Amino acid sequence: MKAMGSVKVEAKELRRRTVKRFVEDFGSDDGPGRDAVDEAIRHLYSPDLKAGWGIHVVQEVKLLARKEDRGGLDVAIQELVDLGIQRETAAESIYKERCILVNDGPSWAKYMSISGSPEDEHDIITLQYTEEGLLSVDENQCGHAAAFGDDIAIESLASEFKREVYVVQAHGSDAMVDEENCVFFLPHRPRGQICGPPIFLFMKGTGDYTFLFYFEWLYSIR
Repeated sequence: MKAMGSVKVEAKELRRRTVKRFVEDFGSDDGPGRDAVDEAIRHLYSPDLKAGWGIHVVQEVKLLARKEDRGGLDVAIQELVDLGIQRETAAESIYKERCILVNDGPSWAKYMSISGSPEDEHDIITLQYTEEGLLSVDENQCGHAAAFGDDIAIESLASEFKREVYVVQAHGSDAMVDEENCVFFLPHRPRGQICGPPIFLFMKGTGDYTFLFYFEWLYSIR
């Protein structure tokens, strides 16, 4: 992890502190504030599959499976397959029935805590849909999938360090940082007072490859 001013923070610790800050802020919000956060989370991770197709070609639903339950889930899926149900349809049914849907603040906190390591309590399951129906099921059997940072996480990060966070995105075939392949996003402001210079958060990805978790690319102005 790059230096945050003079303080070095490891990626797992940074993730933990970001989630902790979110939980504290979410818990201290009034009803309307919590409702707005819940709505944003549902839009990101549990979208209405009857809408949004004028914008999206593929929409994803995120679910959380407890690592200790994976064996039982596999058995239940196989039982449906043995009855003649297609594997992906069986997996969709069991995961939606038995896993945690990421659709509110508490489930988001569980989701964003996942770093793709054996120490995680949950694994991420991703259901992909097109307008016609189920496209694919990423069962993440190895448990390597990590939660990617989103605007909610970045705002919590900004609040934790009391500094604005600017996101710089590099993309294209080689993810080079040049004038054509960089996009500067608006800064994410902390809740409360700003007590230091801004942080520049570098997102790097190529083509159809999903951007790396934001917190792996952290830089600050000295």
